[in-house]
Amino acid sequence: MATLHAKHYADAISHLDAPLLLNEQVAENTYLMRVRAPAIAATAKPGQFVMIRLAGLDAPLIGRAFAIYDVHPDPESNAADSVDLIYLRKGALTRPLSEAPVGTMVSLWGPLGNAFRDDPCERLIMAVGGIGQTPMLMAGRDALQRGWADHVEMIYGARRSSLLAGVSDFRDAGFAVTTCTDDGSEGRQALVPDVLAERIQTLQQESPDAKIRVLTCGPEIMMEKVAEVGAAQGVDVQVSMETPMACGIGICFSCVAKVIQEDGEWDYKRTCVDGPIFDAEQLCWG
Repeated sequence: MATLHAKHYADAISHLDAPLLLNEQVAENTYLMRVRAPAIAATAKPGQFVMIRLAGLDAPLIGRAFAIYDVHPDPESNAADSVDLIYLRKGALTRPLSEAPVGTMVSLWGPLGNAFRDDPCERLIMAVGGIGQTPMLMAGRDALQRGWADHVEMIYGARRSSLLAGVSDFRDAGFAVTTCTDDGSEGRQALVPDVLAERIQTLQQESPDAKIRVLTCGPEIMMEKVAEVGAAQGVDVQVSMETPMACGIGICFSCVAKVIQEDGEWDYKRTCVDGPIFDAEQLCWG
């Protein structure tokens, strides 16, 4: 096996205590919080994340990883000022966090990890499930604003309609959005990988030479199936891994994933400092 070597050490992160500017429910058990963190907002790239703790509390002792959903400027100076993070209310940190009023201080450090690649493509498709939409708003907007993709669309799946969060944000950003739910309560009653396969086939029939790229995030089984679709149809897939993390800076080795090396063998890589973005063909699923 190859020796562990991180590609994205956390050498230039900011660590600060910052106030909540917004903390509101946006879907079933799903919340959006806005944190004033100019140093992080100014340097964050699509696909990166931050680690969060409630300031001044010892429980939970370790932080939690949150993908950066959006950044906002200061209304007066127009300089980068705050970051949006979306989270599920389900654990020892996120339950009390969901009840925290505006002004509550949180400790955060970041931005961490790598970013989505921005080499050009004609069609960018974001295939997401569950809470996996969180890194995609910045990615899609970056693609359109900087012109490395001509068209951006999203296929967003959840168990039921009440769990779909932020759909209007993506449509307002100019992305075509297809929703699908397990129970058919909104959009198509279908699975994200199946809808993706149909969409890629249609695009390849319409424009055989157009370069298509897929970004995916969500439940691991869904991402594995999305990777299989990409491999079968010759489409590049980038995966945003949601491996649980404790430190976010490569110390604890709690977030390892099996990654295929140049010699064809796999080795454990730390998602926080070698990812969280990987090419799907690099990953050894299961």
